[in-house]
Amino acid sequence: MSRRYDCSDTLDRGLGLREATSAVKRGDLVVLPTDTLYGIGGDAFSPHAVKALLEAKGRGRNMPTPVLVGSPTTLHGLVTGFPEVGWELVDAFWPGALTIVAFHQPSLQWDLGETRGTVAVRMPLHPVAIELLNETGPMAVSSANRSGNPPATTVDQAVDQLGESVSVYLDGGSCPATTPSSIIDLTAGRPRLLREGALSLDALREVVPDLEGVN
Repeated sequence: MSRRYDCSDTLDRGLGLREATSAVKRGDLVVLPTDTLYGIGGDAFSPHAVKALLEAKGRGRNMPTPVLVGSPTTLHGLVTGFPEVGWELVDAFWPGALTIVAFHQPSLQWDLGETRGTVAVRMPLHPVAIELLNETGPMAVSSANRSGNPPATTVDQAVDQLGESVSVYLDGGSCPATTPSSIIDLTAGRPRLLREGALSLDALREVVPDLEGVN
């Protein structure tokens, strides 16, 4: 049976974070608030959890799951060949609404879907998410909705769509933004914007002047 915790209440938040951490470590799914949308997530290194996440969303392996981290330093163990412009973007926009696509370390024992050797990584600007991530380590996290449906901006919307497929729901209130993160691909010769979301192309070009826009 799913459990729900009100993160505006200090005691409930502490209990919820402990329960969510335990759930992630045993391979279950949790719903967590972020600075953009609610996310459904599990242990990034658990193939069982990632498979369950994709099934809960009704999503195929052809749409790999992004990874959320609780600290920029976590990148050192996840990516390889990370360019200097990547660190400039991290310094400017993390924690925040920027997802960066890079090559992942070939030694990593994970299966996020058909990634072709890449991973999409973000550090969210939300205290509940960061506290959970610092306890669990990297989590595979996607928007908390069934594929084809509107993404959840409240925990009620997430519950309505995902139901008992999720072990723990962390209620952080309404999301401060209703737009997904912007996505930049750093796996080609020139940085390329794959999705213009909460961060505009103009804002991103202040850090990366030669950023290629969405086609």
